[in-house]
Amino acid sequence: MTAIKFSFLALFLTLSLTAFSQTKISWDVLADLTYEAKWLEEYQMEYQVPVFGKSPQAYEGKEVSVSGYMIPVDAESTLFILSRYPYAACFFCGNAGPESVVELWIPEKYYKRYEMDQRMTFTGKLKLNNTDANHFIYILEGAREK
Repeated sequence: MTAIKFSFLALFLTLSLTAFSQTKISWDVLADLTYEAKWLEEYQMEYQVPVFGKSPQAYEGKEVSVSGYMIPVDAESTLFILSRYPYAACFFCGNAGPESVVELWIPEKYYKRYEMDQRMTFTGKLKLNNTDANHFIYILEGAREK
């Protein structure tokens, strides 16, 4: 094989692998946001709506990996939360903000029991949510263990 053909093959393989790989994002990326007050008619109250910065916007709809601590929320194991912090310091306990948790939408065939504070990495498509107050502001769709 000539050097030119080999170079093109190597370049093609490198670009192909990059195109199908996910990006590991840090919690600092997810912390790039502010909030603005908005009236929520459904609940008859003011609600703090996230305004996402450029960092999280760059990953919206893309395949990403996030590492954190598992927080099983319900007994049926259908709602899963990945937290930047262990349970004792997480968002639910008042020591962090909503940007420190990610709602995991795990396909049913991958459901399993997780231990509280189990350190995990999940991969999925990042969804930024500033319209549905019934869900977290960050959602990992099609989440699966890495």
